[in-house]
This record gives sequence, structure tokens and C-alpha cells, in this order.
Amino acid sequence: MTSSGIPAFWFERARAMLNGELVPVEARRAATVVLLRRRPEGLEAYLLRRHAGMKFAAGVYAFPGGGVDPRDADHEVAWAGPTPEEWAKRLRTSPAEARAIVAAAVRETFEESGVLLAGPDTGSVVSDTTGDDWEADRAALVGRKLGLTEFLGRRGLVLRSDLLGAWSRWITPEFEEHRYDTWFFVAALPDGQRTRDVSGEADRVAWARPADALAVVKAGRFGMLPPTVETLRNMTAYEVPAEALDASAARDLAPVMARPRYEGDKLVIAWPGIPDPFGTA
Repeated sequence: MTSSGIPAFWFERARAMLNGELVPVEARRAATVVLLRRRPEGLEAYLLRRHAGMKFAAGVYAFPGGGVDPRDADHEVAWAGPTPEEWAKRLRTSPAEARAIVAAAVRETFEESGVLLAGPDTGSVVSDTTGDDWEADRAALVGRKLGLTEFLGRRGLVLRSDLLGAWSRWITPEFEEHRYDTWFFVAALPDGQRTRDVSGEADRVAWARPADALAVVKAGRFGMLPPTVETLRNMTAYEVPAEALDASAARDLAPVMARPRYEGDKLVIAWPGIPDPFGTA
């Protein structure tokens, strides 16, 4: 790791790409949800530390999320809130892709935290997702033995897309071996629900005030990738989840991606408009 926080091997791969020796792999669609809750001390966000053995972002803290599954695009999924057509305009994509991205955000949040953004009707949210039956369904979703449409349907629930606010879109640099085109959403922890340490991809979970988490990153005790750092910086402006959700409507969803370039003989990797992407300054 360099003093700027950029992994040293990135420079080797970036140099190979600029020299025409590395062909970028296609970025896989993904969705991430920043779960927020209000506490007397202020706004808190939910974070998971990814296992050290993970192929991508090993050992770093991140928000619940993951890749889009083909079944997330199922048009028969019970749906409430803005339609896929409305989400398509917001996400700058097709209705089918928008449906898949939003569904993936809901599914991955449940898989990795036990929090379900769904309810029995358009105006309510399920209040308790604990118990052996819920855990069995969650495990079946993780193992891809169960799709989101079937899961919601047999429980008589509808996906609450109105509980999500689109926040940003980040694309893994072209020189990375594992690449994701990830839409970030914000959501409030539903009343009555609580997060659980259930993700098989994480070895630690925590609720933290954004400013506190950033301070730990700066001290070198947390590792985080630029999207997580920048999103937490954004969250320091808010005291309650509703403020972040309200602000999401005006957020620019233009993709953010680091690009390497040569400045003379020096190789530089930079994120447009983000001078300290790893929170080290």
C-alpha cells in the first residue's frame, strides 16, 4: 500500500494497461445499499468487513451489496413505489436493467444484513425478519436456490422501491482484475428490524457515525475503497436518514471511475473531483 492508500499492484496493472499489455475485463452490474439509522449521537451507517480471503476488496469495510443475479430482472416480482420505467430514467438505463438493479439492492441487503425492504402492502414494511424460517429463506437466496420473486411471493410481500434513494454510481478501474459497475443507494433501517451478523462474506460488522469511521480510516485502522470513503464523507452532512433520502433525488449519477495517466515519467491514478479517495489526508 502506498502513502496515498492506493494498492501498489494497481500501478503495475495500470502501467500494463496504458502500455497496451492488459485488456480490461467487462464490469459486472452490482448494487450497494447504505443502511442508515438515527441515534442520540447522530446518524449511523452499517458497515461490514469483508473476509481477508475474498477475491475482491479483501479485508476492507464496505456496505451491504453485491452483483446482480439474472433472476433479479424477473418482471413478475411484486413491486411498490417508483416503477422500473421511472427508475430507468433516474439510473440512466433501461427499465429491465433498472428493475434488476433495484431488486438486487433489496436482495443483497437482506442477504448480507437481514434487513428486508419489503412489506405486505405499499404502505408498510415487515417489522421482524428473525427466526429460523427467515434464516432458511435468506440462506436459500444466498445459495441461489431461491429467487427474490419467489421469496416475496410466497410470503405475500412487495418490494418497496420507494424506500431506496439512488446516491451514486461507481465503476471499478479498468485495470482491476475484478470489476463492478455499482449503483449506490441509501435507505433507512425500517422500524422494528435490526441488522444481524449473517453475511458469509464478512468477518465483522458495525454501526458507526460516518465521521468516526473516517477518523479510523485516516488512523490506518480501517481499510476502505474510495466509494465507501466518499459516501461516508457525503453522509457527514446529515443528522437523520430522511435528510439523506431527500437529498438523493438531486444526486448526480454520472459514473465515477479512476483513470491512470502519465505525467512525464510518473504514473498517476486519480478519481475526478476526489483529491483524497482513500481518506488518508
